[in-house]
Amino acid sequence: MAIETSPAISALIKALEELPGYGPRSAQRAAFFLLAPERREKLEALKKALEGTAAIRRCRLCRTWCEAELCPVCADEKRDRSLICVVESVQDQMALDASLSWPGLYFVLSGRLSPLDNAGPAEIGLPQLLERIELGLREDGLREVVVATSYTPEGDATAYYLMGAVKKRWPDLRITRLSRGLPSGLEIEYTDLASIAGAVEDRRRL
Repeated sequence: MAIETSPAISALIKALEELPGYGPRSAQRAAFFLLAPERREKLEALKKALEGTAAIRRCRLCRTWCEAELCPVCADEKRDRSLICVVESVQDQMALDASLSWPGLYFVLSGRLSPLDNAGPAEIGLPQLLERIELGLREDGLREVVVATSYTPEGDATAYYLMGAVKKRWPDLRITRLSRGLPSGLEIEYTDLASIAGAVEDRRRL
């Protein structure tokens, strides 16, 4: 007869299974790791951290996660507001910013186009991007939009769709894409900082 776990433990395992990279076995191992008496402090710290996420929301301008109306990047007056870099995720934004090579602002999409996952232009945030570009042109003298989607089939499709939509609406606006100095098939989040910096410097107009 199989051993039945308590409802609370089962709920914890099930919640961990929803995390990226966790399957039933890895979720079970993580759950019992956290439940060990000597690690109760870690569990309490995790609980407090999760409770603190209630204050997190999207930045009004770039859609990254923050706790105020504007994130620190968008609120930074030293940033070049005439440049906007479009990325697929907050992780990509963090990786690019850590390279210390991008002087401008960002716009964070909700992933990339993927018909199989029902992720179309509206789902990834294209309408909000167009609104952000219009605001930048009107208030900040926006002069360039850099597309920093990954060089994967879905990333390429997203880039071409996005650039087509922007060029149709603003033919004279400069649109570039990060150079293929980024390794093919590798997402920006997992790219070394030197490669990211080189890709930013070598971006080209399409």
